[in-house]
Amino acid sequence: MLRILTFNANGIRSAAKKGFFDWFARQNADVLCVQELKAQEADLPEEIRRLPGYQGFFHCAEKKGYSGCGLWTRIAPQAVRTGWGDEEFDAEGRYVEADFGRLTVISAYFPSGSSSEERQAAKYRFLERFAPHLLSLKEAGREVVLCGDVNIAHREIDLKNWKGNLDHSGFLPEERAWLDRLFDDMGWVDVFRRLDPRPERYTWWSQRGQARAKNVGWRIDYELATPGIAALARATDIYAAEKFSDHAPLWVDYDVTL
Repeated sequence: MLRILTFNANGIRSAAKKGFFDWFARQNADVLCVQELKAQEADLPEEIRRLPGYQGFFHCAEKKGYSGCGLWTRIAPQAVRTGWGDEEFDAEGRYVEADFGRLTVISAYFPSGSSSEERQAAKYRFLERFAPHLLSLKEAGREVVLCGDVNIAHREIDLKNWKGNLDHSGFLPEERAWLDRLFDDMGWVDVFRRLDPRPERYTWWSQRGQARAKNVGWRIDYELATPGIAALARATDIYAAEKFSDHAPLWVDYDVTL
């Protein structure tokens, strides 16, 4: 089995202090994708940058303490790319891509639009430009697993208070329609949802009030996959028993050997 684990750390050094890597060491994961590092590579502690048994690759934002993606793998990749060729968003450190034979694994951090109208407009620009990139990956004949914080809940089942969020960033009709097109027109698969149809399975909770304690959450972290590798997904889970971040780690096991 190939285990791929994804996690928005909301600060990788903070998550490490809260025990994330102690927990991760027991998960037998082959690939770890992390978003929102909030650190430059040079600022990462040696034990994180060179995680024992893994190679790490990073795409950090030009702005310090902001965004950033990492991908750690215990299987040597044939090629690694940081950034996806978009000047605006590559400056924000949102993309690491690694090739393993015909399989590509991506750690990606989609913009959030919740802070301002300007950031929502930036989110729409990202989605508009990113879709052709995903299409080109799929049309190249590669199997792809894209791990990341997409910052969109797809359906009503994917957030607790959906009625109250119909006009909020992360559940806007245009955002959800983008995922519809990704799944229905381009053939990508929401791997977690294919394996786990249960309600109240969330990966993010607001820091305000008692949202996490009451499980008033959103499922905005995904493993999105092309059909071939998606069909080989056998098990998945979200680990929320410990709080390493305002997000919870999510993993999927694929019946494939690299």
